[in-house]
Amino acid sequence: MVTRKLGKYELGRTIGEGTFAKVKFAKNTETGENVAIKVLSKTTILKHKMVDQIKREISIMKIVRHPNIVRLHEVLSSRTKIFIILEFVTGGELFDRIVHQGRISESESRQYFQQLIDAVDYCHRKGVYHRDLKPENLLLDCHGKLKVSDFGLSALPERGLLLHTTCGTPNYVAPEVLSHQGYEGSSADVWSCGVILYVIMAGYLPFDETDLPALYKKINVAEFSCPIWFSPGAKALILKILNPNPKTRISIEGIKRDPWFRQNYVPVRYGNEEKVNLDDVSAVFNDIEDQYVSERTANDQGPLIMNAFEMITLSQGLNLSALFDRRQDYIKRQTRFVSRKPANDIILAIEAAAGSLHLRVHSRNYKMRLEGLSANKIGCFAVALEIYEVAPSLFMIDVRKASGDTLEYHKFYKNLCSKLEHIIWKPTEASAMPGLVKSMTC
Repeated sequence: MVTRKLGKYELGRTIGEGTFAKVKFAKNTETGENVAIKVLSKTTILKHKMVDQIKREISIMKIVRHPNIVRLHEVLSSRTKIFIILEFVTGGELFDRIVHQGRISESESRQYFQQLIDAVDYCHRKGVYHRDLKPENLLLDCHGKLKVSDFGLSALPERGLLLHTTCGTPNYVAPEVLSHQGYEGSSADVWSCGVILYVIMAGYLPFDETDLPALYKKINVAEFSCPIWFSPGAKALILKILNPNPKTRISIEGIKRDPWFRQNYVPVRYGNEEKVNLDDVSAVFNDIEDQYVSERTANDQGPLIMNAFEMITLSQGLNLSALFDRRQDYIKRQTRFVSRKPANDIILAIEAAAGSLHLRVHSRNYKMRLEGLSANKIGCFAVALEIYEVAPSLFMIDVRKASGDTLEYHKFYKNLCSKLEHIIWKPTEASAMPGLVKSMTC
């Protein structure tokens, strides 16, 4: 069994993984509060010259304190790592919901859009421009409230100066960002908000091509059409937002005055502005000995043991049946299946399946990483797997997208499962272990 502590935080399983960081579930042992801890390697940060970017991301997240923005609690440092302690948001990504049910009703889409605009407006008033707004960076809490996350590409420009860095996700990026002529961060964020509104109401992207030149051509002239189910008010607002000319594009103030937007609009209320101290942001990169945070790790040779508390945090509404229903797994960027085969047999089966899909396999301590080229040939694709023992002779295999397009990941996961039918525990087998299933379903 693996146990790990970081000061007052008890670390659990990995719940997210990117190119330069991992996100772990953790619990504040003093307050009992659940948090998410973003773990970054100092060596990696220095190697890729990311010190300024990480400092900026931490600084921005300390500055923006809003009910619709993921909250940063504190920043810690060890000899080798930086730990960003964040609010733990349990409802998953808005993207997952769209993939699961398709388009969202207009009234509910408007509610999400109102919360998004409130959060983005607050950021802009603080001089912060997100620059990577998309459904995958919009989380939902247990009450369905929207939370903006991932400020890794955000900017704090000097007053009066244009931004010049081309960044963001291609399908959501504004045309002026592609022009390399400089752009206003506020107007570029508004464009991304318009694409998000279109996606959640339509269930698909307004600009979507298999190759980037064709995609950019459509974005530059705003070549898209609205579905017939869009109301006239929604269509009119989207056309004002997805205006390729940033000078005549509607502003956030204009959006807030729009009749469609104002329907059932309740401006978010939040307390007095908190005084923000950024001294600790630089401190995490200073003398590591002075900032050392104790990390204690105990290693075992078998798969990680997952306790019942961690399993409950994976489920929605405290119903653990989703962990054993493969039909629900296709909708998430973090997916999982269950097997009753021995752990070593599971690894061999996954390695064989990955080989048939022409993926490179890296395996160590019951953790695996599969890497290959995306189906659209635009970029690389990587998947991380971990094997957990949840009961004697019962293992859960957690699969996460490490990099690449999320829709490509869904296709990969379906292909992988089709090649692992012989080891996946199917729901029809539940009758063989009725006591276990009953005890795990709250």
